[in-house]
Amino acid sequence: MLHRLSLRFRKEWLYLLMLLPGVVLTAIFSYGPLYGIIMAFQDFNPALGFAGSKWVGMDNFKLIFSQPSFLSTIYNTFFISIFKIIFGTLASVVFALQLNEIRQNGPKRIYQTIVYIPNFISWVIMAGILTDILGSNGIVNEVIMALGAKPVQFISNRSVFPWTLIFSDVWKTFGFGTVVYLATMTSIDPELYESAVIDGAGRWRQTWSITLPMLVPIIILMTVLALGNVLSAGFDQVYNLYSPVVYPTGDIIDTYVYRLGLQNGKFAIGTAVGLFKSLVSSVLISASLIIAYKTAGYKVF
Repeated sequence: MLHRLSLRFRKEWLYLLMLLPGVVLTAIFSYGPLYGIIMAFQDFNPALGFAGSKWVGMDNFKLIFSQPSFLSTIYNTFFISIFKIIFGTLASVVFALQLNEIRQNGPKRIYQTIVYIPNFISWVIMAGILTDILGSNGIVNEVIMALGAKPVQFISNRSVFPWTLIFSDVWKTFGFGTVVYLATMTSIDPELYESAVIDGAGRWRQTWSITLPMLVPIIILMTVLALGNVLSAGFDQVYNLYSPVVYPTGDIIDTYVYRLGLQNGKFAIGTAVGLFKSLVSSVLISASLIIAYKTAGYKVF
């Protein structure tokens, strides 16, 4: 056994060396700070440190779950995340099917590139663009008023803001899903379509009876894996777009932790919220991987 491991190490040592920087950085920035989790069970005082701060057990967790604002934050996080997944999946599948109908590779690649480019733009830049487009004097409201309707406060209206987050995220990210589904379509056996043509099936029937059934496994896989991150509703997006006016409907767990722990200096309570999110996320990710393996044959290990 040891001899075999020694031979394998000699053969693959260069690859292991390439992994070393990533392993070191992960250990420093991901595993090293785990020691700070004990703040969730303390009345933490930075001046006293971990050793001198009073131990309060589960009091911080009892406090956060007694806050109506935290419960609404959990609801907001699930609401925004789930609808992002639903509409993002629909947009990616529909657009991929449309691109698949284009027979010329040149136009197909141009459209594919156009929808994929926003995926590389940071939310800092994208938030500025959306603020200009969706503002009171933005082009969208100019069109709305030209049609005789009242302007919509997309970013400062509590009832509209969550939908602004959902659809702007879909617009920014659906290009990635489109590429994945297009790649899946290219692997479909052409003989299936040839047989369908012989049987008299048109393009719609071919799409409905061949393309969509072949896409179902990857759709399930992508959706299930996305469910594992349902408690991460997009900190960058929300932080760069929201304001105190829309906190009741637009605040998510990550922004709640940021304000509570860093801006207000309540490190212990912020850590308790973050620990709660991490535990739930771990359960969701584990469950999503199990479901992905059962439904689509996908496994990590």
